[in-house]
Amino acid sequence: MSNSIKWQSPSNIALVKYWGKRDKQIPTNASISFTLKNCHTTTELIYESKETTADYDINVFLEDELKESFKPKIISFFDNISHKVSFLKQYKFTIKTSNSFPHSSGIASSASGMSALALCICSMEEQLTDKKFNKADFLKRASMLSRLGSGSACRSLYPGLASWGKHEAIPGSSDEYATPFTDAHPIFKDFQDTILLVDQGQKEVSSTVGHSLMNGHPFAANRFQEANKNLSIIKDILKNGNLQDFTKLVEQEALMLHAMMMTSDPYFLLFKPNTLQIINKIWEYRNQNNTNFVITLDAGANVHFLYPKSEATEAMTLINNELIAFCENNAYISDEVGSGPIQLA
Repeated sequence: MSNSIKWQSPSNIALVKYWGKRDKQIPTNASISFTLKNCHTTTELIYESKETTADYDINVFLEDELKESFKPKIISFFDNISHKVSFLKQYKFTIKTSNSFPHSSGIASSASGMSALALCICSMEEQLTDKKFNKADFLKRASMLSRLGSGSACRSLYPGLASWGKHEAIPGSSDEYATPFTDAHPIFKDFQDTILLVDQGQKEVSSTVGHSLMNGHPFAANRFQEANKNLSIIKDILKNGNLQDFTKLVEQEALMLHAMMMTSDPYFLLFKPNTLQIINKIWEYRNQNNTNFVITLDAGANVHFLYPKSEATEAMTLINNELIAFCENNAYISDEVGSGPIQLA
């Protein structure tokens, strides 16, 4: 007999970026992110017992298509968590996953995907042992496990804002799991994020490769110091709701991330011409109209266009009148700060 568990878990967009890691997915600096609502991964974990326990038995499907190329990453994840989850070789797994957004295009599909899988494993653990975690402990365990598959995945377990990485300004913070940030000003609780899809293909540099390029990077030490300083600063901004300070810090963080890639060895330019067109159009409009429009980026070409919900009508007018022309196939995703993962029937 087989059993099935299904979770939906969101992506997230970092405001202070994590870039660079030590062994076992330990971040070289702390980070904080918005958990999103509409960009999510749905994962169903089907498991049944098997006779031999020598190896993992895994089949992975993306959008109902068998993906042999995904198996090595899942096996690596299972290896990484095997000291905490002992039963993984005792079962045959079928993993069915789907994204609400283009896979591997710089919208943190590994974050939503690994967090959804970690949630399924935690639910499986409850089923097998009849042990029930309280909600806080369940999410903490899922956050810890998901980090061992994708660092940023650990932040996707919480609604609103979540930080990850030991930091003196964040009580209870840890390198092992994320911490929910619950003191945000009301303006940030329904902040909007329209993701302008400049390039829907697979990004040029995987996050794993990008993080490794910080090893021996000439500016790495200064970057880690700056990021940790910015986390202290943004903590106060998120509490007091100062949007001008928020804009400056978030945009500096985004550009600093790309500066690290442009000055690594080997070096990469992840911007596309239309990325710069969109950024300049948003900045020009903001300067002329005194709006609170903000841009940020992950390690890819797509632009996350952030703005308060009160400015949504004006932002969408700008998108549809000017920015959409720079998006691949006129495509964008309307998203906002979300309420975290949900278990599905």
